[in-house]
Order: sequence, then structure tokens, then C-alpha cells
Amino acid sequence: MSPLLLIFATIVVAFLLYRILSLLTRPSLPLPPGPRPWPIIGNLPHMGPVPHHALAALARTYGPLMHLRLGCVHVVVASSASVAEQFLKVHDANFSSRPPNAGAKYGAYNYQDLVFTPYGPRWRMLRKISNLHLFSTKALDDFRHLRQEEVSRLMRNLASVGSKANLGQLLNVCTTNALGRAMIGRRVFNDGSVGCDPRADEFKSMVVELMELAGVFNIGDFIPALEWLDLQGVQAKLKKLHKRFDAFLTNIIEEHEGSKTEKHKDMLSALLSSKDVADDEGNKLTNTVIKALLLNMFTAGTDTSSSTTEWGIAELLRHPKMLARVREELDSVVGRDRVVTELDLPHLPYFQAVIKETFRLHPSTPLSLPRIAAESCEIFGYHIPKGATLLVNVWAIARDPKEWPDPLEFKPERFLPGGEKAHVDIKGNDFEVIPFGAGRRICAGVNLGLRMVQLLTATMVHAFDFELENGLNPGELNMDEAYGLTLQRAVPLSAHARPRLSPHVYSSISSS
Repeated sequence: MSPLLLIFATIVVAFLLYRILSLLTRPSLPLPPGPRPWPIIGNLPHMGPVPHHALAALARTYGPLMHLRLGCVHVVVASSASVAEQFLKVHDANFSSRPPNAGAKYGAYNYQDLVFTPYGPRWRMLRKISNLHLFSTKALDDFRHLRQEEVSRLMRNLASVGSKANLGQLLNVCTTNALGRAMIGRRVFNDGSVGCDPRADEFKSMVVELMELAGVFNIGDFIPALEWLDLQGVQAKLKKLHKRFDAFLTNIIEEHEGSKTEKHKDMLSALLSSKDVADDEGNKLTNTVIKALLLNMFTAGTDTSSSTTEWGIAELLRHPKMLARVREELDSVVGRDRVVTELDLPHLPYFQAVIKETFRLHPSTPLSLPRIAAESCEIFGYHIPKGATLLVNVWAIARDPKEWPDPLEFKPERFLPGGEKAHVDIKGNDFEVIPFGAGRRICAGVNLGLRMVQLLTATMVHAFDFELENGLNPGELNMDEAYGLTLQRAVPLSAHARPRLSPHVYSSISSS
């Protein structure tokens, strides 16, 4: 039998089996509305090059609770706050695991990480470890000085550049080193005077590639019979990328184990000291699990924060009056003779509103990581079948005109007293803006991410005037998105940074 005939026969058999099973298990309640699927491949062609945009457009036709069939898989999409609340609060326990996917299988140590591991004892162990050593209030306070030192180091380096700087790359080096010092007890990259460690460029490209691949709607995930063909080359790319990440993480662990320093307070030291010791439920930390956990932290905790900061700075540059108001507030609270600290942040209400508005318009994960229905359930009178994949369109929810007047406008005032969303937070309690998700699988690093974005953004706009390259008018700044699992700018933000604080502030910053 020729290869083409074999492929065709496989597709036909898979389609017939799917149709027979669908007829045998048809529920009494209807499925949510949605576009008519194509034979075999279902609604995969409807996803388009930027899926969160395509799904938002479909929701305007079919409603905020929508059903798609991607290959053989039922997919439900939540595109409003009320629908998201049903899935992530009322039925949260039923949607607390992840569906099988190539990204987790080939890129995340075969589901041994925190992000993709099934809900259960292993997940609880990894979540507990992460909270204890990195994300608890105590851990965040203990490592505050490290974040401050790295942000101050970035500030000093940026002041000394004297030419245009790729802000996105500099911000990424800063967030990676701040996280690295808390996780592994040292910086990951050298930044010299301009943040130009070649390894930093390579690392960012690896993270961006991983997020791009994780954002692909891979045919093999939705038509399992075709997985072996790897029609889009996703599996091959993931395997190759995984080898690079594994070498990076293995080197970190080997260097750490070979360190002569006796007293470490970092997360990796705690993990290694607990290796191969079973907890009460029989779960153990192995080298592979430790690397999987480090992979989560370095990928999910670095580029997301730096990209959101980049979006925030870009929005302020596009809105000079808002930028002036932020600086007036900073100068009033902080002055021009010292740097911003995390202790200043609660005293900056307008700036806090700017950060919330940045997360609303530019959520770092526009389309939530998928969840899977453990059992069938009913949502708003519709049948949600067991095994269905749930996608929450965070991007669309935050731009819903029923929730947000002038949803496409950057308006921090909406979060201030008297504004329509004055009491809304962004930590998963108010479903009209959930940039970190909600429920049991909410982003573990929500509080760290918020602190890092706030400190970075405040420091940059307080310490520098920015002039766009080639005399570009800020109103003409390109705000297009480059889609991946995370929301990158299509065009990185480059600008000349001019110090605006007292000169001694930059020279007195610790170089530690």
C-alpha cells in the first residue's frame, strides 16, 4: 500500500469511528452553538493565524459560550466573564486538568512539570513547593532586595548606553536574572553595559520559540491517528528545542551541585536537598522533575513580565498626558533623588490603574492554557461532554463591550474611584479581567509577576525620558501583536533613554 493511500485510509477510518461514537453517545441537551465543522479536520481552518482574534470574531456571531470540533476533539470556548466564571469557579474542580498535547509531551518532560501535570497529588506537591520557596508572601519579601538590585542595575546600564536600546531584550535580561537569583542563587546572564550577553539573546529566542510552538493548534493533538505523521513539524521542532533547554537546565543543576558555597537560600538548593525523598502521598522529586519545574519558572516567569512591561511603556509613550500624570505622581511620592522601591508602589494609585489597564489590553496569555472536562456537565443549558477541551479567551473577555465602555481605548481611569471598574482586581477574583487565569490552575506566580511588572515599569518611566528611534511620533508606534502562547510585540520597542533624575541617583546605585 502506498504511503498516500495509507494516510487517506487512516483519515477515513478515524472519521468514521468518530461519527459512529458521536451517534452512539449523543446527549439529550444540545451542544453550545458554533460554526459548522469541516469533514475530518473540523473547525481547525477557522482558527486563523491569530486564534484569539479569530475566536473573538466567531463569538460575536455564535455567542460567548461556543462549541467547536477540532479534529476529533470537542472544544468549548468561553468569551465572556459570566461564562468564564461558570467554568473557572462553579465547575472549577471538573476543569482542573490539562488535555494531552505535544507541547507538554515533547517540550515539558512528558507532563512532569507544574503547568501541565494532571490535577492530583503530584500537582499539589509541585504547587506547594513553588509557593513555599518562591511565591509565598514571605518568599517574595525575602527576595525583594534581589529584584530591586536587578532593576537598579538595569537602570544604571540603560543610563550609560548613550544610544538606542532594545528595551524588550534589556527587560528580559533583568527579569531572568532577578528570578535566577531567587531560584538558583545567581544571575543567569551577564549584562555588561548594554545587556548584550549572547546567551541572553539565545535564551529569549528559545523562550519565544517555545511559546510560538505551544500556541500552534497542532493537528496531531486533535486527530490522534495522524500524530505519527507530524504534519506541521511541531513535534520535531519541540524535540529539538527541548534538547537545548535540557542542556541549559542540566548545566545549571551541575554548576549548582558543584558550587563550594555551603549556605544557599535559593529554591534549587531546597529542591536538591529534598530530592528522592517521598512525601506523604509517595511523590518524589527527581532530577527530571526539578528540571521541569525550573523550565516552568524560566519560561513562564521571565518573558511574560518583560513583555507586559514593554507593552505598558509603549502605551504610556503613545499617551503623553497619561505619562505626565504617572511621572507627576512618582515625583510626588518618590522624588527625583532616589529610585522607586516596591514599598512605594501601594502609594501610587494612578500608576496602579495604568498597570491594570495594561494587563487588560495586553494579557500575557491571551488564550488560556487549555483545560479538560473530567466529567460531562451542564453550563447555561448546554451539554459539555466529558473530555472536552476548554479554552478561555482572556483577550476577548477583557475587550467585551458589554463589560468595558470603549474597550479598545487605553483608559486607566476606569480603575480609579468613580470609574466603572474601581473595585476590580486582576488576581482571578473578577472574571471580566483575568490575565493570570482563575481557579485552581491560576498562574502560580501571579503575585511575583505583578510585583516585577510594577517595579520595572515604574522605574523605567520615573528614571528616563524615552525618544523613539528615527524621530518616530509616539502616536505612530506599531502596536501589532505577534501571536504565540504569550502576547509578544510584533515590533520590539527600541528607544533612546535620557536620564531624568538627579545624576547622583544613577552613580550611587549598587553594582552588586
